[in-house]
Amino acid sequence: MTAILVAAGAFLMTLIGGFVAQRTGDRRHLVLGFAAGLMLGVVAFDLLPEALRAAPSEVHGVPQALLMFAAGFLVIHIIERAVAIHRGHEGEYAEHTHAHGHRHPQHGPQAQGVGLTAAGALVGHSLMDGFAIGAAFQAGSTVGTVVAIAVVAHDFADGFNTYTITRMYGNNRRRALTLLGADALAPVTGAAITLLFTIPEQLLGLYLGFFAGFLLYLATSDILPEAHSPHPSRNTLLCTLAGVGFMWLVIGFAG
Repeated sequence: MTAILVAAGAFLMTLIGGFVAQRTGDRRHLVLGFAAGLMLGVVAFDLLPEALRAAPSEVHGVPQALLMFAAGFLVIHIIERAVAIHRGHEGEYAEHTHAHGHRHPQHGPQAQGVGLTAAGALVGHSLMDGFAIGAAFQAGSTVGTVVAIAVVAHDFADGFNTYTITRMYGNNRRRALTLLGADALAPVTGAAITLLFTIPEQLLGLYLGFFAGFLLYLATSDILPEAHSPHPSRNTLLCTLAGVGFMWLVIGFAG
């Protein structure tokens, strides 16, 4: 049940992210920079070590957990490229999020469909986040705690992005809020699914490796570019370093 409570926290953080997306000032880059640091810290200091411990068997000289790590990174990359939702167009993204209103690069049903597809993919991300929380608590309270911190922080960015990208492509506010609600419910649903069964340790290690690659992709390919594109500042970098350092402290004290 702890996983469900944490997922409920992710639910609230997603909604907060969407609310901030409507009212944010010029400091969201600091929040995103810190969130990316948390994600990098949990990948390097917790997920990968735990995945290697649970799934140490090798395939052609490489631990299975590391193969899944690479697979997680590549799978989400391929999916995002395939549906054309990569948020790496920093200049365009910044133009939309730092005005008092939303300026849309395109209009019409096709452009709106791109926005809806992008937001739908983010809902899928959040469902996987919730599953990761449940799986991590099955691996142990320490793993569950640090994954929960990273996921809750990440879901702020997810909520922010779900609302922003839906509006950016010309969808109305009602659609954006509907997708924000779905994104908020997704981690609770994912965590609840893990209550129905116990994951074998080997399979758990493979999943944690896969999720580590997934988180690394989001941090380095999505969150950090968004954080630095409007404000390539030293403060954003310092927030990222603070996020990594915070995760190091959390894991050190928990251990």
